[in-house]
Amino acid sequence: MEKYRDGQRELHCVFVDLEKAYDRVPREELLYCMRKSGVSEKYVRVVQNMYERSRTVVRCAVGQTEEFKVEAGLHQGSALSPFLFAMVMDQLSEEVRQESPCTMMFSDGIVICSESREQVEKRGMKVSRSKTEYMCVNEREGSGTVRLQGEEVKKVQEFKYLGSTVQSNGECGKEVKKRVQAGWNGWRKMLGVLCDRKISARIKGKVYRTVVRPAMLYGLETVSLRKRQESELEVAELKMLRFSLGVTRLDRIRNEYIRGTAHVGRLGDKVREARLRWFGHVQRRETLMETGMSHRLSNTGMANGESNQSQITRMEILKDILGGFGGINREN
Repeated sequence: MEKYRDGQRELHCVFVDLEKAYDRVPREELLYCMRKSGVSEKYVRVVQNMYERSRTVVRCAVGQTEEFKVEAGLHQGSALSPFLFAMVMDQLSEEVRQESPCTMMFSDGIVICSESREQVEKRGMKVSRSKTEYMCVNEREGSGTVRLQGEEVKKVQEFKYLGSTVQSNGECGKEVKKRVQAGWNGWRKMLGVLCDRKISARIKGKVYRTVVRPAMLYGLETVSLRKRQESELEVAELKMLRFSLGVTRLDRIRNEYIRGTAHVGRLGDKVREARLRWFGHVQRRETLMETGMSHRLSNTGMANGESNQSQITRMEILKDILGGFGGINREN
């Protein structure tokens, strides 16, 4: 998204949620996807026998119904069902992945990204229309709308995907505010421990690092934080630590002493550690899918050059690699 915003080009994203996905998988489609994925015919027949002539009843307060056949859907509670569902989703979305620059999938949630609005319109999967939404990054005037079987898909300026808020302008301000709120929610849940005067500062710091901080750091390794946003996170963290230790601003105790007492390092340093860890995962991927995609996006006619935001992102990673966050307070 940042690359397209830098190049002043539109990127059309459709967030697809399949309608009752587990219960709508046709048995013939399941067997077809298994064979297409290269599964041995012996195992295909085993699965076929599992689902053949399956019957069920419905129990309610006044009794139960007669048996009836179940001709679609996967077995609920089976350890094999998630694997079969992933195989079906992989095959059904293969054509979409080939035609779109980027397709992200998690369970039955799919994000289709394309430079062309028409390209994201012509897919025909059974989707939940109430949960499917469309967002345009770097939108220009008259970019139009996306229609699904004649009905207009709801257009949004932001969308929450896998717990992170994606904004159409490519910014991360709302996501940072939600991370701060998530941190406070976690802190309030542990209020009885964190504000107990009988518990040592070391234990309070350990509880904070285990329960509260992960909620604040969730997903931030892929976000290009500005100094103001990083400061917003650290201010919230220090407020929590001061409340936990029974210290106010009037006590005139330095932030470094507060962190040292609770054995909690700077939050900005932890964000940089997470960013380097994520960068290493991307670089080590055997398929080079994300890396290749990044190169492809960077060369898709970005005629206007890189913006300051892209340069900031690269400089942040470079500083992290060169040890720009040295001197971290060790947490133990």
